[in-house]
Amino acid sequence: MLQLCNMELGISTFGEIPVAHITGNAHQAQQRIDELIREAVLADELGLDVYALGEHHRPDYVVSSPEMVLAAVAAVTSRIRLSSAVTVLSSADPVRVYQNFATLDLISKGRAEIMAGRGSFIESFPLFGYNLDDYNELFTEKLELLLQINEQEIVTSQGRLRPSIDGRGVYPRAYQDKLPVWIAVGGTPASVVRAGSLNLPLTIAILGGDPIQFTQLTRLYRQSAQRAGHDPDKVQLAINQHMYIAEDAQQAADEFWPVYSALMNKVGRERGWQPLTREQYDYMRSPGGSLMVGTPEQVAAKIIAEHKYFRNTRFLAQTISGNIAHDKLMNSIRLFATEVAPMVRAAVNQEDLV
Repeated sequence: MLQLCNMELGISTFGEIPVAHITGNAHQAQQRIDELIREAVLADELGLDVYALGEHHRPDYVVSSPEMVLAAVAAVTSRIRLSSAVTVLSSADPVRVYQNFATLDLISKGRAEIMAGRGSFIESFPLFGYNLDDYNELFTEKLELLLQINEQEIVTSQGRLRPSIDGRGVYPRAYQDKLPVWIAVGGTPASVVRAGSLNLPLTIAILGGDPIQFTQLTRLYRQSAQRAGHDPDKVQLAINQHMYIAEDAQQAADEFWPVYSALMNKVGRERGWQPLTREQYDYMRSPGGSLMVGTPEQVAAKIIAEHKYFRNTRFLAQTISGNIAHDKLMNSIRLFATEVAPMVRAAVNQEDLV
């Protein structure tokens, strides 16, 4: 019998929060954490496959410890996989990363994943005492150690930027035989080559530009896997894009525009980008653009079209919170799970049968 291979569909979020210039901002942060848990519960109840939380160390994001929030999610869900998006491995300790996610794996009975990356912001480096000049070497050394810990209980390692380990055990061990470790990239070819060479699952975040241009990276990923002796047809590839869905296309566009433009222009001011215009935004949500914004039918059509040239095994819809009422954000997730997901799965299964 032919085994159909459904593409996994999930939600990712960075847990944005309005910056209130008060010490601690505890009430607002608690409310946002509660919202994230409710989003995950909804995704689980409606049959989505993955819920992923990003790590940031800024006042405009509430999640600095994804595994802590995911542990709370694990206690109130039953089947959805729980991942970081991403764990900033360069400024973290691989031993603690493994221990925290192994604990999450035990709580969730085998649903934990690590999505490791270098992060899109740099605040964590000075916060934890790391030199940005070591940006690349930190990630390389710590990824090697994390993978070793994931493979074996007793660890011996020689570190330059992280102290060496001399035959020490790392506990607890994960519920799964090994934790899935994904590499997340925004567009760096060297990181794509690393993931392919190590036969690690890869997540590509497409947060701007023409999506079809990213086929250069997906091709490089599979070529790197093949050169290293791995089967390029069996690699796992996730695509991550911003999403907002409503029953009406214009409603979706108008409701998401203030939130998306505020976010992108804030980041843009920090990085010297030109302000995003409504005209650029409208192009980005067009059939060839990077934004998954529109009706369920429009979003499904874009995911299906991209799957034909990416051949991705997972799609993550990244939500953004802001001045959209939370019930509308929940409705967007509901539409993604109940209307978009069935259309995408049916189309992907049909492709498998051809």
